[in-house]
Amino acid sequence: MKQFTVKTHSKVAMIDITDRIRTCLREHPVKSGICHVFIPHTTAGVTINENADPDVVKDIITTLDKIIPLNDRYRHTEGNAAAHIKSSLTGSSQTIFIENGDLILGTWQSIFFCEFDGPRTRKVYVKLIQTAT
Repeated sequence: MKQFTVKTHSKVAMIDITDRIRTCLREHPVKSGICHVFIPHTTAGVTINENADPDVVKDIITTLDKIIPLNDRYRHTEGNAAAHIKSSLTGSSQTIFIENGDLILGTWQSIFFCEFDGPRTRKVYVKLIQTAT
């Protein structure tokens, strides 16, 4: 298993971590298998979405903020209830196929670390599993 950190600089952000995951794959080559990405935090997540147009990320963040406002009548009193809900919606893991030594992603897809309670330094775990070919 590989691990790296992501340092966030704002309350909410989506950071493309695809290249960092590809670095893990180069360091631990897998020809055919799966890559499992896990975020061990309750106020952060991981998702796969478009990387070509930065407005997509902005639209996702804006829409999540509309659906789950920062301040509402939350019972959780730490002030980050919205972050917990957003994390549950994005999820804490993604699984990506590996073929010919590379991640199988669509033309416009990237893997995004989703920060909902920053700024913080966060962990990302990557498990690369070789399968029989």
